[in-house]
Amino acid sequence: MDLIKKQEFDKIKNIDISVYDKLELIAEMCRYNTLVAVKKAGSGHLGSSLSSMDIVVWLYYNEMNLLEVGIDNPDRDIYFSSKGHDVPGQYAVLHSLGILSDEKLLNLRRLNGIDGHPDIGIPGIEANSGSLGMGISKAKGMAWAKEYQKFKGHVYVMTGDGEFQEGQNFEALQTSVQQKIYGFTVIMDHNKVQSDKLIEEIVSLGNLDEKLASFGWEVFRIDGNDYKSIEEAIKFRKNHPDKNVFIIADTIKGKGVSFMEHTQALETGNGLYPWHAGAPDDINFEKAITEIKERIIKLESSHNIIPIIYTDIAEISNNYETKTHLNSLGEPISEAAINNHKSNVTSEYIVEAYGKALVNAGMFHPELIVLDADLSSDCRLRGFENNITEQFIENGIAEQDMVSMAGGLARLGLLPIVNSFASFLASRANEQIYNNATEKTKIIYGFHFAGLIPAGPGKSHQSIRDISLIGALPNVEILQPCNPIETTLVFDYCVKTSKQNCVIRMNISPSPRQLQLPNNYMLTYGKGVSLNHGNDAVLFGYGPVMLNEALIASDLLQKEGFGLNVINMPWLNRVDIQWLKSVIENHKHIYVLEDHSIVGGLGDFLLSKLVENNILDNRSFVKFGVEGYPACGTPIEALNFHRIDGISLAKRILTK
Repeated sequence: MDLIKKQEFDKIKNIDISVYDKLELIAEMCRYNTLVAVKKAGSGHLGSSLSSMDIVVWLYYNEMNLLEVGIDNPDRDIYFSSKGHDVPGQYAVLHSLGILSDEKLLNLRRLNGIDGHPDIGIPGIEANSGSLGMGISKAKGMAWAKEYQKFKGHVYVMTGDGEFQEGQNFEALQTSVQQKIYGFTVIMDHNKVQSDKLIEEIVSLGNLDEKLASFGWEVFRIDGNDYKSIEEAIKFRKNHPDKNVFIIADTIKGKGVSFMEHTQALETGNGLYPWHAGAPDDINFEKAITEIKERIIKLESSHNIIPIIYTDIAEISNNYETKTHLNSLGEPISEAAINNHKSNVTSEYIVEAYGKALVNAGMFHPELIVLDADLSSDCRLRGFENNITEQFIENGIAEQDMVSMAGGLARLGLLPIVNSFASFLASRANEQIYNNATEKTKIIYGFHFAGLIPAGPGKSHQSIRDISLIGALPNVEILQPCNPIETTLVFDYCVKTSKQNCVIRMNISPSPRQLQLPNNYMLTYGKGVSLNHGNDAVLFGYGPVMLNEALIASDLLQKEGFGLNVINMPWLNRVDIQWLKSVIENHKHIYVLEDHSIVGGLGDFLLSKLVENNILDNRSFVKFGVEGYPACGTPIEALNFHRIDGISLAKRILTK
C-alpha cells in the first residue's frame, strides 16, 4: 500500500499549468490518499469524501487564506463540514498542505491519530461535527463573532443533502436572514444519496432552489465536480456581500472511482449504495486505487509532468505502535491485551437477533409500527422494511420529528418502535421522549450503537450518556441484552409484558465472545444472572462488550487466587431488592462495569438502591466506566485508554 507524500503535492503546486488542470490532478492525488487512509483504518466514509473533494480542494488551494495567515490566525478563512463523515477527504487535503503529517493521515480512527469524525483537537479542523444539522448554526455564530470582533475572513460550511431532513437547518436559514449575518456561505454537497438509498426514496427535499430562496437566500446551483462551475459560484458569493448565499453543488457520490459512483453503484447494488461507509475489500481496493493511479498518470503525461512518486507506507517513519498505545495514565497497552482482544471476535450481532424479533412480532401484531431514521441497514430493520412494508415508516434524518410522530401513533393505540443511534436519539430527541412519556402511552425505543465500542467514528457516535439522559424518566425501563437469546427475551418482554415505555440498548459491533446463559434462562424483572463463580467480590455488567472484559478479568484474577463473580444485569434502571441483597450477601466488595459514563449509569442506580434500602453496610462499592470524553481508536485502544479492558480491570481490582 502506497501514499503520496506532501513533497509530491508541492511539486504539482509549482508547475506552470492552468489552475483547473492543477487542481484536477491534486484532487485525484487526494482521492488516492483518502482511499489509502480508509483502507488502512478498516473503516470510514468514502462516498461523500470523494463527492465533495473538488469543492474542498478549490477552497483550500485557490480561495481561502489559510496558508498565508496561518491556521490559528483570527483573520483566517474558515471551512468545516457539517455532515462530518466526509472528513477523510478533508484530512487528505490537509495532509497535502502539510497541516497533517503522513503518520497522522495513516492513523485514521486510531488512538492519538485522527478521529473518524471531525474534532478540533486535530490541526486544521474548525468544528466538531458528525451529529447532523448543526453546521449552519455554528457557521452563523462564527461569522457573527468575526464581525463583532472585527476579524477578517469568510466562513464556508459544507452540508449534506440528506442532512437537510434535520429541522435545525431551517431554523438557521431563517434566523441568519433575520439577524443579517452575511459573513458565511453554505455549500450543499448534493450527491443525491443518503446512507444507502436515494434521497427521493427516503424523504424528498422538494424544489430546493425555491425552498431556500423562500427563506431569503440567494441560491446558486453548480456542477460541484467542475472547477469552472465552482469558481463561478465563489464569484457570485463575492458579488453579493450583503446577501445570504447558498450554493447547491450537484455532485456524484463516490466521484473518481467508477464502480463507487452512485450512477453505477446503485445499479450493481440493486438500488442500494454500498460505499457510504466501510473500507473496501482487497480486490475492490486494488481496482479503485489502480483506476485513480491510471488517471493520475494520464494527467501527468498530458502536461509533461515528472511522474508522481508513491511511497510504501511501510517505509514511512511511524512510531505509532510504540508511542501511542497508552491509557489515560500514560501506561502502554500490553501485548497480551492486544493479542487477547484479537482472539476474541465472533460473527454474532445483537442487532441481527433484534431485527429477526421485529419481523416475527410484526407478522402477528398489526399494531406494531417500526420507525427509522435512515439507518435501516445498520439497525437491521431492512427485513421488516421489505416484508412488512405497511407497518414501516421511514422518517429520514429527523429524530425529533420521528419521536413526536411516534407519540401521536401511541396516543391512538398503536405500538411504535423507534430506531436510531443511541447518541442521536437519546440526546437530540430527549425532550420529545420526555413529552411522550408524560402522556403515559407505550413506546419502544431501539437505542443502537450504544456504548464505547466501536470507537473509530469518534465522540459524536459514541453513546456514553444515554442511560443518564433517559434514566430520570419515571415510566421508562432501560434494558440491554448480552446475547441473541436474551435479545429475543428482552424484545418479547417489551412488546408483550411491559406496561411502560421501554428502551432496548444495543451494541452494534460483533460480540467479542458468545456469552453463555444458564440452560432454560428466563428474563426475570429486576434480576440478573451469574455467568461464573467467585467468592471474593461481585461485579455487575451488561452487554456483550463489557461482560467479555469482565470475564477476562475474572479469569486473570482466578489465577491470583481471587474469585470475581460476574453478574449479567440486563435491567439498567430496575432492580429486585431482595435479589440484589442475596447476590451481594456473601461479598464485601461490589463492582459495576459501565458501557457508559461512570455518571448516571447502572452503578449510580444500584448504589442509590443499596443506600435507600440500608443494605450496603460496610461493603466497598466501585464503578468502572468511561471517564472524561470517550477515546477514539480500535476497540482495545479505547478500552485500555479508559482502563476497562480485562487486564486493566484485573489490576485495578487487585489494588483496591
